[in-house]
Amino acid sequence: MFQLLQTDTTSAARIGRLTLAHGVVETPCFMAVGTQGTVKCMTPHEMRELGAQILLSNTYHLNLRPGVEIIRAAGGLHRFMGWDGPILTDSGGFQVFSLAKLRKLTDDGVHFQSHIDGAACFLGPREVMEIQHALGSDIAMVLDECPHYPCDRETACKAVERSLAWAARCRRDAAEIGFAGKLFGIVQGSVFEDLRRHCAEQLVATGFDGYAIGGLSVGEPDEELFRIAEMTAPLLPANQPRYVMGLGTPRQIVELVARGVDMFDCALPTRVGRNGTAFTRRGTQSVRVAAWKDDPRPVEEDCACYCCRHYSRSYVRHLFNAGEILGLRLLTWHNLHVYLQLMRDVRSAIAAGSFESFRSELVANYRVNYSEGKET
Repeated sequence: MFQLLQTDTTSAARIGRLTLAHGVVETPCFMAVGTQGTVKCMTPHEMRELGAQILLSNTYHLNLRPGVEIIRAAGGLHRFMGWDGPILTDSGGFQVFSLAKLRKLTDDGVHFQSHIDGAACFLGPREVMEIQHALGSDIAMVLDECPHYPCDRETACKAVERSLAWAARCRRDAAEIGFAGKLFGIVQGSVFEDLRRHCAEQLVATGFDGYAIGGLSVGEPDEELFRIAEMTAPLLPANQPRYVMGLGTPRQIVELVARGVDMFDCALPTRVGRNGTAFTRRGTQSVRVAAWKDDPRPVEEDCACYCCRHYSRSYVRHLFNAGEILGLRLLTWHNLHVYLQLMRDVRSAIAAGSFESFRSELVANYRVNYSEGKET
């Protein structure tokens, strides 16, 4: 399934190839988030044009709406959403964190109160595996408990033990129902190194097709994020993919690649794009700045995306100020291009033996909310 092709000589960065039922994924890779069976503002055809290799969807959300039986009757999630490439589905474990006020945890699973209509919903290990089996997921995630940050050691310890028990049940249930995709375990443990080590060792002993480092991107500072990823990644098998869930910025991604991580997902490029912020190689930039009112240049010079090839900063700014949907689409298109091009550049740099200089330059020059000219 996973072939490790090359490891950088100056860091833990690596190039790999992940072979799945619906295609091959070159790593390090970025998975655009299509929580409800769609990448917001984009069609599957456009995602292919951008060079997307794999998309992410969410078990919890798709089970509530439109419902797993509708998707099963359509022939699975790939046919339902019109995407013929690989799909990874999150189990709903992140909703244990994000919907904390609408759920109750038990050792058997999670009782949710639907965020849509308040209806009762239960997800246990068996349920999440049956749903992901019906969706036809190429990669399924085990059910886990993602604790909040900060949390005390007792809370983190309970989350680890519950997550390990659920992971073992997911492994067993996947085999029983004939799940044909790959199943990834998730390492929890908050910022406690001994708990992370314990969780990683137990998951590896159980045996999964890949491993995620979960429970990050929940509010911890970058220093903690990098520390935990750096100590956890070497505990996971070198010949299997490593995935950090739910992040991040281009700078975070490059730093985590340097620590041996292969897979990423994040809603940032689509979310901030819809709200008028562009990602560029230099950092983030609001498209509403006054200096862009009559600026004929593209959103980012030397960018090859559809938006930058055809439209000016002035026009994109006008679309947002006028409330036109096209503005959301164009900036989303641009941001996704930036992320996917970043991963292509990362792979090329590792292959060429120049990753460390690539990393150093990006980190040194990357700024959040930089401005060009006057900003109001």
